[in-house]
Amino acid sequence: MMGKLFLLRVFFIFICTIAGYALSKENLLMYTLMGFVIGLIVVLFEIFARRVSLKGLSSAVFGILLGLLIAKIFNEALRLFPVPAEVLSVVQVFFTFIFVYLGLTLGIKGKSDFNLVIPYVKFRRQELKEETIVVDTSSIIDGRILDIVKTGFLEARLLIPRVVLNELRALADSTEHMKRQKGKRGIEILHSLKKEPYIEVVIHDKDIEGVKSVDEKVVKLARDLGAKILTTDYNLNRIAQLQGARVLNINDLSNALKPIFIAGERFSLKLIKEGKEHNQAVGYLEDGTMVVVENARWLIGKMAEVEVTSVLQSPSGRIVFTKLAG
Repeated sequence: MMGKLFLLRVFFIFICTIAGYALSKENLLMYTLMGFVIGLIVVLFEIFARRVSLKGLSSAVFGILLGLLIAKIFNEALRLFPVPAEVLSVVQVFFTFIFVYLGLTLGIKGKSDFNLVIPYVKFRRQELKEETIVVDTSSIIDGRILDIVKTGFLEARLLIPRVVLNELRALADSTEHMKRQKGKRGIEILHSLKKEPYIEVVIHDKDIEGVKSVDEKVVKLARDLGAKILTTDYNLNRIAQLQGARVLNINDLSNALKPIFIAGERFSLKLIKEGKEHNQAVGYLEDGTMVVVENARWLIGKMAEVEVTSVLQSPSGRIVFTKLAG
């Protein structure tokens, strides 16, 4: 995209230069150079204008118009005084520049209050840079990224490295049933993400040189772009943090949204298997939180009323320790 835009800009400057040469009658060099300079100025203005928000540009134009209006009123008022015509024209031009400058600066400084000057006109905030998030293979296969996007909590440009796409394709073509299912699921999740209206999914085709593994390529790409990494891979999370890359871990988000239990709280739970320690039983809440119940091995397969004794937050998730109520 950037290469095509660069060629278009060069072509535009070339056309302006040719136009200047074609319009010249006597001084060919001067007109040709003038066409080149005009084309260059227009391109530079276009590059600069891309960084200006619609709100800022609109407030600046409004400030200029306001300055011209005030200058017009002031210049008309000057005609009431006995000022020589030569001096009057100079003074009018001088004050026109002053009022336009003041209007422009006030418009830019007060762009946050622009909707107060023109009510019922609202502008979307575009001065903030669009956030870019590099997505790794594990978060795509996991699938919860689609649910997060649908809720509207994640609004950013999702960047899918080509190596991640190749890894999904290799999994989908694998002879192992489990790997093939994961690959197909990941590809379906990507198709669903591209259909979401409030998210942009971009495939990054440029190869990341200097590293071999997929995880290292993802981390290097995120660092080069100053982007965050979306993952569910614990090892990638640690590697990225060690290298100074910012990470969004879906598992951390999931753990943060799990209900908070306090000591003494009671709830019902179905016990499904033995625990690691003697006479322990284990059950799971609807969100996947593991609950360990002391002295409840004899109740495996049944519902039990339990009372919370403590909560342990481990790297793999939250574990609630309980005892039989009563």
